[in-house]
Amino acid sequence: MADSNFIDYVKIQCRSGKGGAGSRHFHRAKYVPKGGPDGGDGGRGGHVILRGNRNMWTLLPLRYRRHVFATNGQSGGAGRSFGKDGEDALIEVPCGTVVFDAETGEYLTEVTDDGQEIKLLRGGRGGLGNWHFATATNRTPRYAQPGEPAIEKTVILELKLLADVGLVGFPNAGKSTLLSAVSAARPKIADYPFTTMEPQLGIVSYRDNRSFVMADIPGIIEGASEGRGLGLRFLRHIERNAVLLFMVPADSDDIMAEYEVLLNELREFNPDLMDKPRVLAISKSDMLDDELIAEIEETLPEDLPHVFISAVTGMGLMPLKDMLWREITSDANRLATSSITHRPLDGHHRVTEEDEFIFEPVAAAGPDDDDELYDPDDDFDEFDFEDTEN
Repeated sequence: MADSNFIDYVKIQCRSGKGGAGSRHFHRAKYVPKGGPDGGDGGRGGHVILRGNRNMWTLLPLRYRRHVFATNGQSGGAGRSFGKDGEDALIEVPCGTVVFDAETGEYLTEVTDDGQEIKLLRGGRGGLGNWHFATATNRTPRYAQPGEPAIEKTVILELKLLADVGLVGFPNAGKSTLLSAVSAARPKIADYPFTTMEPQLGIVSYRDNRSFVMADIPGIIEGASEGRGLGLRFLRHIERNAVLLFMVPADSDDIMAEYEVLLNELREFNPDLMDKPRVLAISKSDMLDDELIAEIEETLPEDLPHVFISAVTGMGLMPLKDMLWREITSDANRLATSSITHRPLDGHHRVTEEDEFIFEPVAAAGPDDDDELYDPDDDFDEFDFEDTEN
């Protein structure tokens, strides 16, 4: 069986570049036998940067790129020349990517917007050249700072799809059929459970050239919040949907009971999902006559927006779009980044082994080195770099 192109979880090892060493060079020129110190500063190491890309919908490009290393900064040179900065390591990810520490499962950051850049690991700052340390009593300092060491961390990238509407329902509720009817998406459709094995996204066209994004989540079964079926793997994608569209087929034995089971699974998975606006669509309604529709109407709560639809005949699709658009554009229901709740990393994604991080120490120069000599007692605590971006 071929591997899926939809990858929503990867573990990668990242390392920023270490800073270049400062130089202890002294000025040399004809007729200047005792030139002063002119060793330049080292360049900073490369950062590890995350960038959101709206054209990506999976973490597949990172599946086999398990090591992301930025380059080191170069050492300073003569004439107070600065060392070249290391090249940044850029990781492009889909919008909606959340980053966790692989050792602790701690939430670190997230990328939600296209073009958004987040500095995941800062490159080491370059060491100062010896001319910085010249004083009235020590005019020929023969030491310079080493560069800061690199930072190394193993992280987990977890994708939570960003969509305006998320389809929630049991297998064979007609979710994929609806998505294919209202968008250009072509999910697999068949008459057996779990036809949809991975989330699908579709752009739904609306009036006046407007549109919204709809996500088809693999079918939920009772006990999905406890890991049964495919629910536990894909339920987290629902957390990033602005509106939840519950789908229950018209041939269900008890429509409200099925709706309550779905609602309870979401509540058990994340209680905050109960704050999202909900719409109920009774699918496959082309098999119902007006009398049956009226009987079902009497069993539905008045405060629950609902509509009878048929993706095959087109029945109720435009009223459904109108209903969803009102919920999406409502000020009270608009999806905001600040309202997104960060749940702990899934338990089966936790790292139990202890990763070893190896930092390369900056060794002192030998007596024959004309350009580099470091004071082993010197460190960066004496200098304030906090406001320095580079």
